[in-house]
Amino acid sequence: MLQRKFRTKLKMWLDRHGITQKEFAKFAAIDESTVSKACKNKDYTPNTNVMKKILAAIRKIDHSHTYRSTDFWDM
Repeated sequence: MLQRKFRTKLKMWLDRHGITQKEFAKFAAIDESTVSKACKNKDYTPNTNVMKKILAAIRKIDHSHTYRSTDFWDM
């Protein structure tokens, strides 16, 4: 039986936009391990500085929606 990997809201967003974690880390100017943690760990909430970088990168990539932190993390 196949077991499905858990994907966070950020990982689902990256998948929908066809962006790899490595590409996103470079675009957002954050460490790849941080992006990996944000994509795999549902309990992870980045610090304010990292969250701002992630949201700024998301907003540059997708102008069709006004993204907020609550779109990706339970706050």
